[in-house]
Amino acid sequence: MTDPDRTLDLLTSVEGLPRGSVVIYRAFGAPSALVQAISLRHLTRRRGLLLLIGADAVLARKSKADGVHLPQRLAHLARRLKRSRPGWVVTAAAHGLAALRNAEAHGVDAVLVSAAFASRSASAGPALGPVRFEHLARQARGPVIALGGVNARTAARLQRSCAAGLAGVEGF
Repeated sequence: MTDPDRTLDLLTSVEGLPRGSVVIYRAFGAPSALVQAISLRHLTRRRGLLLLIGADAVLARKSKADGVHLPQRLAHLARRLKRSRPGWVVTAAAHGLAALRNAEAHGVDAVLVSAAFASRSASAGPALGPVRFEHLARQARGPVIALGGVNARTAARLQRSCAAGLAGVEGF
């Protein structure tokens, strides 16, 4: 998940991701968004990564991204996006059970539940922690991805807490 204030060298950061990772590029209306997205598209294709564009289907289409990531408030657009672009991966953020259910009802491929842990992101909200994250993840009908404050240490906490292996993505 990119953040223009905290991801200073975007291409270098993406270069270090393992094959099969998903990059969610959030441009937030930056004038260089299309150029940056196209550069990311070339890099992600070469490296075997998926590229989703945050909340901007036009930018996703123009950059030939693999799909779109929607903020919680736009989850209702998922089915329409998937109809208009068969093959796209569409994910959405959820900050609670009602939002998770809403995203699933609108046909998303995966839900990013936030904030799993404390995060500096302005949209993160209060941290769930591993127990509440697991509780939400167990109620999901599809893939759930932990978002917010996830690093090697906190991912290990989720893995320990989620005995059924719900802390990770099982694939798209």
